[in-house]
Amino acid sequence: MTVIEIENLKNLSIIEQLNASLNGTVEHNYGEHILKFDNKLGHGRIRHITFDWGISLIDYNVYFYDDLKIIYKISEDTPVEFLFVSKGKLKYNNSDDTNYVELERFQNIIISNKINAKNVYLFPSKVNVQLNVIQVLSNEYIKKKNNNISSLQETLLAVFQGDSKKLPYKHLGGYNLKIASIIENLNTVEGAGIIKSLSIEGQLNLILALQIAEHKKFIARDTLPDSLSKADMKKIHEAANYIVEHVSSYMSIKTLSTMFSLSPKKLQSGFKLLYSKSVNEYIRQIKLEIARDMIKNTDLSISEIVYHIGYRSRSYFSKIFYEKYTILPTDYRDMLKHNSKVKSE
Repeated sequence: MTVIEIENLKNLSIIEQLNASLNGTVEHNYGEHILKFDNKLGHGRIRHITFDWGISLIDYNVYFYDDLKIIYKISEDTPVEFLFVSKGKLKYNNSDDTNYVELERFQNIIISNKINAKNVYLFPSKVNVQLNVIQVLSNEYIKKKNNNISSLQETLLAVFQGDSKKLPYKHLGGYNLKIASIIENLNTVEGAGIIKSLSIEGQLNLILALQIAEHKKFIARDTLPDSLSKADMKKIHEAANYIVEHVSSYMSIKTLSTMFSLSPKKLQSGFKLLYSKSVNEYIRQIKLEIARDMIKNTDLSISEIVYHIGYRSRSYFSKIFYEKYTILPTDYRDMLKHNSKVKSE
């Protein structure tokens, strides 16, 4: 395992410290500090941008060949950090021991640590991780006119005020599709100079607002319209497994919603979060994948396979199979037989 330790030093940037171990190249463009690397450790990009009033962004799009640990040492300034994992997963703890918690994809996460402590991120091997970290130095942010921090939920307000009784703090909240969408836009902002920096800062503020709103709703045991709880996510997984196990059955969104006690909107949001597909798109994908495997591994006729996956029209099945695999089902079977014959000769 590779271990990288980052000192909270103002005269040596985070990117330069990371690069001392990752051995990539560093670019500086209009306030963006970007590290790119592609070597025996892995490949990817890490970006760091600082804004006024103690706000900064660190985003990672990385893939490591072995587990990699990054340790951020907290010195005199204790940031409140808003995390969001857009892809993959990783682990975190606040003391560099073995008591890690898993940071899950699309989950709203807020952390803050004690002075002279450590924030430890463990990136797993062979997993593409996309992580956004918005850091807020509260002692700087409160100098901002109309900061309105008094409207924060009680516990988070105490964290912002540096109340040592509330530290270390860790909020593992709900799962939010809207935040995921905005972060996707944040990572693809075009333009340069003031246009790009204003766009990034505007979207950063929107992400912060949504993460704070989710936190407030979560503590009140309520949810935002675009948020899902752990219980909701468990039901989405169960619905997906049900689709696979009952591929021959007719399944409508209404039926699945009733069966798993989720509103149609939450059901759709959950499938978008977990599988990047609508419910109907997911059902069709599963049916086609099962049909493809049956063509390859069984002697059932195409008509029998069509019936098995719950379709009644062979022509419709052939149409969507071709759209997915650019080959007709009968031609696919003929190709498999030909390849098998060639190998045996």
